[in-house]
Amino acid sequence: MEKIWQEMYDAAAKVLNGRQISEFVSAGEVAAAVLSASGKIYTGVCIDTASTLGICAERNAIFNMITNGENEIKKVLCLFKDETGIRDGGAPCGACRELMVQLMPGRYHDIEIMKDSKTGTILKLGDLTPEWWIK
Repeated sequence: MEKIWQEMYDAAAKVLNGRQISEFVSAGEVAAAVLSASGKIYTGVCIDTASTLGICAERNAIFNMITNGENEIKKVLCLFKDETGIRDGGAPCGACRELMVQLMPGRYHDIEIMKDSKTGTILKLGDLTPEWWIK
């Protein structure tokens, strides 16, 4: 696996910490790392709420990147933990894909998504969203 993917994996694993915050909110069961165009890695965790006001880890990491003044994504990696240990989260959900498309219209196609770090399987966002409403 390319060194930057390992750095992203390590950054996401560091914030992966599932916990119950209140009877209505849980967080950290999924963690993500986003590599920006500047080469900086931004992380985020999922936040789940009883009233659907939560957020996916990928969008949280992207919002962290935007908060810090950047707006171009190069790579995305997502992790979760189950009884076998830490695992890759696979492809982002539709809401996360939609945010990336709208953030980088005309340029989102080449965003790399780590589908499986064990096999080194990488997908391009353009392959996951070939006929999106924004070209």
